[in-house]
Amino acid sequence: MKVTVENKKGLNKDLKVFIDKETMNSYMDEKYEEIKGSVNLKGFRPGKVPKEILKRQFGKAVFGEVLDKVLKETSTKALEENKIKPAGQPKLDLKTYGEDKDLEYVLSVTELPKVEIKSLENIKFDEYTVKIDDSETDKRIKEIAKNQPNFKEVSADTKAKKGDLVSLDYKATVDGKDFKGSEGKNTQLTLGKDLFLKGFDDQLIGVKKDDEKIVEATLPENFPEKELVNKKAKFNCKILSVKQSEEVKINDDFAKNLGAKDLKDLKTLISKQINDEYKNSLDQLSKNQILKEIEKIKVDEVPENLVEEEVKVLSQGMSEEEAKKNKKNFEEKAKTRIKTGLILNEFGEKNQIKVSEQEIQAEVQKQLRMMPGQEKMVMDFYQKNPSALASLRGTVYEEKILNLIKEKGKANKKEISKEEAEKILKEANKHDHDHDHNHGEEKKETKKKSSTTSAKEKKPATKKAKSKPAVKKIKKVSKK
Repeated sequence: MKVTVENKKGLNKDLKVFIDKETMNSYMDEKYEEIKGSVNLKGFRPGKVPKEILKRQFGKAVFGEVLDKVLKETSTKALEENKIKPAGQPKLDLKTYGEDKDLEYVLSVTELPKVEIKSLENIKFDEYTVKIDDSETDKRIKEIAKNQPNFKEVSADTKAKKGDLVSLDYKATVDGKDFKGSEGKNTQLTLGKDLFLKGFDDQLIGVKKDDEKIVEATLPENFPEKELVNKKAKFNCKILSVKQSEEVKINDDFAKNLGAKDLKDLKTLISKQINDEYKNSLDQLSKNQILKEIEKIKVDEVPENLVEEEVKVLSQGMSEEEAKKNKKNFEEKAKTRIKTGLILNEFGEKNQIKVSEQEIQAEVQKQLRMMPGQEKMVMDFYQKNPSALASLRGTVYEEKILNLIKEKGKANKKEISKEEAEKILKEANKHDHDHDHNHGEEKKETKKKSSTTSAKEKKPATKKAKSKPAVKKIKKVSKK
């Protein structure tokens, strides 16, 4: 195989590939030997059909398969030997081909530009840790304690009041007759919550342990026995116990009930929990800073074909007039996104970053935990949409790259208070909101899916290259 590279200036290159007819004939002979054993022709034993007969019978089909195989192998080899990473699908133009002929073709390719990544190891960004005051931790623990039920049985002569927990057995009738579901054993009601039947709780205020009380209540619209809906039922209640709520004591026992070793350990865990509530959003701020710094790195030329593809993505769903109006703005945005994607990808390849199936499944499980009750829907979505799973792989790949850049970069470490963290995040969200308001026509872009390109995974002449530096928005920390 002989390869000549033309148009060496710029990213567009033509590779002239020449394979002499002797080599092509050897490929053909190999194929005939391969099919000889499986061909059954009348008058010939299996494996004994002469090549000339095979050529007459299957020549065109064999040549087609051989040509396809040779083009794939030699185009891939030509690109690898000349260290060319294609940005998109190369175009192939056959010049000379045929049985017992030389093969000559031109491979027109747009090359991915060379990018500089050394400066990433000195990239500067802010890294925040939130100092949680003891008073903040104590406040959170008191909130937890307040929501922990702690009912204690009271003496037999103590009357039930609103907020007490009353346990009772009951037997109900309508017009003096029993009905399905008319009996209940050890039913527990917190008086005042009115969770059983409307007005039922109020009639139990003042009862004591071992009292019997007849309570009247109207059966609701959703009562299973339709003929009894809106009818008044009499409930003969036997009071089993009356319990009053006591303030939970915040001590080692309380901490152990929550899974901590002791109160000191619980305070450490709660402090970490509060810190973690801010950590993800603050870490994302750091990564956004890194992405902004990457945007400043110079790339001499961005492949036009990738820009065109990205502009199509950005203008998806727009009218022709709207797309035309925003074309220049989208081209600039596309160049920035592609450039950032190329730099991230180069860094990923140089550092041999891979995404394992276990990491993909872990990310899926993470999403399942975030959508309780909709697990099956999420799983079905990924099983039926391979492109969504590929996009998820791209997200994990990019996240691993940014984490490694953070490790290698120069962090400006800042310890801030909870109030300072909230202020920083509020300002970041306001900036994002203002940016969206000023570029309303671009809002649809945030819904588009794409992934950082891994040029290494591309097979020349078969797959298109994509790129994406996805910048995620900061989410506000929810206060519990």
